[in-house]
Amino acid sequence: MSTYLPTIKQLQYLVALHEHGHFGRAAEASFVSQSTLSAGIRELETLLGVTLVERSRRVVRFTPLGNKVVDKAHRLLREAEELTDIVQASGKPLSGEIRMSVIPTIAPFFLPRILPRLRKERPALKLFLREEPSADAVESLNHGRADCVLLALPFATGDIEYEHIADDRLFVAFPKGDPVDPPESVHPSMIDEGSLLLLEDGHCLKDHALEACGRPELRASATMVGTSLHTLVQMVDNGLGVTLLPQMAIDAKILNDTDVVARPLKSKKASREIVLIWRKNSPRADEFRLLAEELRAG
Repeated sequence: MSTYLPTIKQLQYLVALHEHGHFGRAAEASFVSQSTLSAGIRELETLLGVTLVERSRRVVRFTPLGNKVVDKAHRLLREAEELTDIVQASGKPLSGEIRMSVIPTIAPFFLPRILPRLRKERPALKLFLREEPSADAVESLNHGRADCVLLALPFATGDIEYEHIADDRLFVAFPKGDPVDPPESVHPSMIDEGSLLLLEDGHCLKDHALEACGRPELRASATMVGTSLHTLVQMVDNGLGVTLLPQMAIDAKILNDTDVVARPLKSKKASREIVLIWRKNSPRADEFRLLAEELRAG
C-alpha cells in the first residue's frame, strides 16, 4: 500500500481543469491562483508517477489514463462530500449550506417568491444557487457540485430521489388580435407549424412543449429559437410567431408591458412537474424533503 495518497485538493484541481479545459478558468473556479492549481496537478502526477494532462500553449488535453483518473476522482470527491453531509445531517435541519442548481425556466419566476420567506424563517440556512440547464444541473448533482436540483419533469435524471413541488400548466402565447385567439384554450392543431418559437436545445421546456403538442412535425419546423423565455416573449410581441409559456412565468408577469396574450394549451400533457431532486441514499434526504416542503409552501 502506498504511503502517500492524493489529497482532496489535488483531485479538486484535476476535476476543475477537466471541467473548464483551461488552467486560468479552472483556477478561478477553484479560488486559487493559476500557479497554485498547476503546481497541485503536477504534484499529483509526480505522486502517481504518470502524466495525466498534456500541456501546450493553446490546448489542455487529458491522456486516456487522465480521463480514467478524473472519473474516479469524481466518485471520491462525492464520497467526501457525503462524509460532510452525514455530519451536517446530524445537526439542526436546514441550518447549514445547501448548494442548489435551478433551471432557467424556473429560477427567475419561482425563486423571487420563495427566497425572502426562506431568509426570514430559516436564517441559519445558507442556500447557494446556481442557474443552469437541466442536463448541466443533473451533471452537477452527479459530480457533487450541487446537493440538490430544482427542475421540471419529465427529464432523464438517472438514479435519484425527488419530492413533488408543483404542477405547472403550459399556455400558448401570441400577439393580440392573432387569428388563433380563441375565448378559452388553444388546441395543438391550431398552432401553425411555421410560427412556433421554441427555446434553444438544452432547455427541457422545449421538449415538454413539443410533447404537449403531440405533433412530431413541429420539432423539425420550429427553426426560430430563443435563449430565454423573456426573449421568446419579445419575439412574439414583435409578430415573429407564437410560443409556449409555463404558468409560473405568466404569474410572474412576464407579459407585462407587451401586447402578448396567453391561453391554456388544450392537451392531456399540457403541464410540467416541478420537483426537487437529490442523489439516491443521500444522508441529507430528510433535510431535502424539508426544503421541498418549504418550497411547496411558497
